Amino acid sequence: MKIALVSEHASPLALLGGVDAGGQNVHVADLSRHLGALGHEVVVHTRRDDPAMPRQVAFAPGVVVDHVDAGPPMPLSKDELLPHMRAFASDLARLWAVDRPDVVHSHFWMSGLASLRAARTLDIPVAHTYHALGVVKRRHQGAQDTSPRARLAIERMLAMNVDKVISTSADEAFELARTGTDPARIEVIPCGVDLNRFRPAGHVSDGPRGRPRVVVVSRLVERKGIGNVISALAYLPGIELVIAGGPPGAMLDEDAEAQRFTRLARLHGVHERTELLGTVPREQVPALLRSGDAVACCPWYEPFGLVAVEAMACGVPVVASAVGGLAETVVHEVTGLHVPPRDPRRIASALSELLRDEPRRQSMGAESARRAARYGWPSIARRTADVFTEMLAVHVPTTISRTA
Repeated sequence: MKIALVSEHASPLALLGGVDAGGQNVHVADLSRHLGALGHEVVVHTRRDDPAMPRQVAFAPGVVVDHVDAGPPMPLSKDELLPHMRAFASDLARLWAVDRPDVVHSHFWMSGLASLRAARTLDIPVAHTYHALGVVKRRHQGAQDTSPRARLAIERMLAMNVDKVISTSADEAFELARTGTDPARIEVIPCGVDLNRFRPAGHVSDGPRGRPRVVVVSRLVERKGIGNVISALAYLPGIELVIAGGPPGAMLDEDAEAQRFTRLARLHGVHERTELLGTVPREQVPALLRSGDAVACCPWYEPFGLVAVEAMACGVPVVASAVGGLAETVVHEVTGLHVPPRDPRRIASALSELLRDEPRRQSMGAESARRAARYGWPSIARRTADVFTEMLAVHVPTTISRTA
């Protein structure tokens, strides 16, 4: 098949760890790479944010990244992108009229909007993955939610009009069903993990040791619960915390969230046991995860939680918030421990429980690696391609019932 992946703000070429560069970038990169390995022809369309970047860049065998001109060719936060989606869609439509893909798979709600606008006149079937639902974000963040006001209406429109919704968790599928999405239109396929890179055996990050280590790998945004883990450290004497994410290490002093976390660590008297690394190159993440006695993934909400599965694949038990996809991927008392979100005392209790019991921790780590095998990318990519094949078999022209 000729497959178009549309990911307006999350390029597979982006440096991870920034405010808007995280799990979606990894997902789109690995999905495209493995679809290409299956013999499909894949183009990943993402917004140009650098005028020096060529229009198309070879990414992997069978995969090209296409930089769409929409808005100024400079980095913008994803919350600023909605006004540029008409231009994004127009560019896609011109390109697809000349070089028509068999199927489009959009990622995130604005990509879905642009994809439908471009594909509907060309009768190209569209699958959509939300990666995060606005209704869930608003529920948890309230007035702090900076998403455009139109997001919820557009997400409902997408659910009614795309050929298939590919959800990354049963929790998200349930949320969609609650808002009226036909369950028959939903296919649950989790995010994948590169089991060749993320595995128990391999290099372990260097660094001063001698005390138990907890690792966090995350974008430096409040909802990821990093502050809750820092607060938990106050109840865990002798434990060190290593946090990877955000800007390059040399620029952490200029980052507002990094500064806030540093102040919080000082407030709790754990500054000397807390290390912010900044951005860690993707190829170094497995070694960092393996260096941890436990990995903490304690967001307020999480559609999937890729880092937890990557840690499991490395044979490291996870303390995870029992929210969203994390409640499904991390099996309580088997591959890690669940905790309520925003509860430093419970996070501390769970980490203490793991860190003081090495045999249990090793048993959980071994079971984590076994369970992570079900998330291997070759299988996930085949399941996704099978959905595309089914879409092509049953696709009929669709009238868009509502546009935004």
